[in-house]
Amino acid sequence: MHTVITKRQLSLRNGSDKPEVWIAFKGLVYDVTESRLWFTGKHYEHWAGQDLTDELKDAPHTEEVFKRFTCIGMLENNS
Repeated sequence: MHTVITKRQLSLRNGSDKPEVWIAFKGLVYDVTESRLWFTGKHYEHWAGQDLTDELKDAPHTEEVFKRFTCIGMLENNS
């Protein structure tokens, strides 16, 4: 499939440390850099650079929202 991305690599794409803004959901990593909603690395109470799988169950939208973003890789299980 795609590149395997470690949790450390993901954590650095939080909107502050690197120019990219990434989030993970259900084992996949998405680049949300171009989204105005993630511009600062924060979207409401959610922070970029982490796995948001557990947090999304409380979101007002479904996982269909991820179709808007490019999946850039798979999150490594034990990183």
